[in-house]
Amino acid sequence: MEIRVDNLAVARGGVTFLQGVSFQVAPGQALILRGPNGAGKTTLLRTLAGLQPPVAGTILLAPEAAAYGAHADGLKSTLTVRENLAFWAAIHGTDTVDSAMMGMDVASLANRRAAALSAGQKRRLGLARLLVTGRPVWLLDEPTVSLDAASVALFAGVVRQHLRGGGVAIVATHVDLGLPEAAVLELAPFRVRAMVRDGFDEAFA
Repeated sequence: MEIRVDNLAVARGGVTFLQGVSFQVAPGQALILRGPNGAGKTTLLRTLAGLQPPVAGTILLAPEAAAYGAHADGLKSTLTVRENLAFWAAIHGTDTVDSAMMGMDVASLANRRAAALSAGQKRRLGLARLLVTGRPVWLLDEPTVSLDAASVALFAGVVRQHLRGGGVAIVATHVDLGLPEAAVLELAPFRVRAMVRDGFDEAFA
């Protein structure tokens, strides 16, 4: 499953600030998005995920092919680790809860409520949701926030395994995930500075 983007323009808050973005990511490949805060990484990922329409350009991606991992972990605090993953597995029609818990090292926490988890444990559980979606394209926005070095290495291994299985990953991160074969897309050249209004808060980019 590949994703192809041609001459894409994206906006947030009614302001276009990325345009002319083009790239292609084939099965088994990863693309790393780079740029300072406010560069448009989150907005680009949200547009690729279909959560907002592009201003211009085309995105060639099969419907229901992408799983979006945002800043929020997306957990139900009153549900256990297993129950949280079972909820998402039921939505996506998969039966990979046990393997997902093992993959992100939360199996020992299976019966603990999400509210009782540490920040790092919540993040690992949030990332385990990717493994129960069964979707080939992962769109990841700073996925290693709150993770210690061991957990970053664990997640990097999960991404590599996803790629070996023919999956695709597009990741906004400043952390080295040990993906030497991944291409890097710097977003700075695509900024539309002249269209940014005075007072526009780039924290929402």
